[in-house]
Amino acid sequence: MRDLGETLHPEERRPWALVLYDLNGFKGYNDVFGHPAGDALLARLGARLGDAVSPDALAYRMGGDEFCVLAPIDVGNPLALLERGQRALGEVGDGFEISAASGCVLVPEEAEDAATALGLADRRMYAEKATARRSADEQSRDVLLKALEEHHPDLGDHVHDVGRLAEVVAEELGLTGQALHHVRQTAELHDIGKVAVPSAILDKPGKLDAEEWAFIARHTLIGERILGAAIALRPVAKLVRSSHERVDGGGYPDGLAGDAIPLGARIVAVCDAYDAMKSDRPYQRRLGHDDALVELRRCAGTQFDPVVVEAFCRITARETADAAE
Repeated sequence: MRDLGETLHPEERRPWALVLYDLNGFKGYNDVFGHPAGDALLARLGARLGDAVSPDALAYRMGGDEFCVLAPIDVGNPLALLERGQRALGEVGDGFEISAASGCVLVPEEAEDAATALGLADRRMYAEKATARRSADEQSRDVLLKALEEHHPDLGDHVHDVGRLAEVVAEELGLTGQALHHVRQTAELHDIGKVAVPSAILDKPGKLDAEEWAFIARHTLIGERILGAAIALRPVAKLVRSSHERVDGGGYPDGLAGDAIPLGARIVAVCDAYDAMKSDRPYQRRLGHDDALVELRRCAGTQFDPVVVEAFCRITARETADAAE
């Protein structure tokens, strides 16, 4: 196995993601089952980590219950690789649960040598341990939204606005808990597949030709693949795939109709269309609020679910009345 310092030699300019892992629950495991069992657990998890990240990355045992993975960020999917490492270092049994906290550093962008990289990764890892950990799906969502905003800055406000609208419509329709959470995330991430669409097509002022339209129509499938790389976002990936279906069956990519389209996707479709109509686009002038509602109602039963449209209209009517008081 290569020496970690040699791999991160400053003259090697290939970009790497260095991830440092520290086990949660290992001390308790040792106390209950004894040090020989703890040593066996470390050996088992280390072997599992090496298998999980191979052949795209290198795995190291740093000592104690700390492990390290080096992944070239120009190969494969670094987010998926990081998650595979965390899964490999987790184990649940009778009376114990082992998981892993992590800290990630980009080399050489954030650190030029092994010592600096490990120090920064260590601080980030323990900061994660010391604070209330955000859920895996929220962390993945934030990374993806940042990537989308960097690629298409104009979509940043749009996806956040659609997320807020979709959440209140979903609540109006009685969704709660994880179902409500998934609708909000679907609304925020429904355009993530557009990172693969050239800006020249997205910003084209005129009508798209057949080839350009086919490129656009693939963005829901691309979005599904991107989100599916993170296990926590797989329910969202399925909704994103269906977010451009139509209730009359004329949408894409699967031509689903009516209730065959997941409710969350039907909600996002209405909120996405409303926000798009309210925004200036290269190919259309923005509509006022009332005109946008007229258009939603006109398309209810063909493009949009009428029940969702009416829920949306009730909410906006209440918000307008509250603002007038």
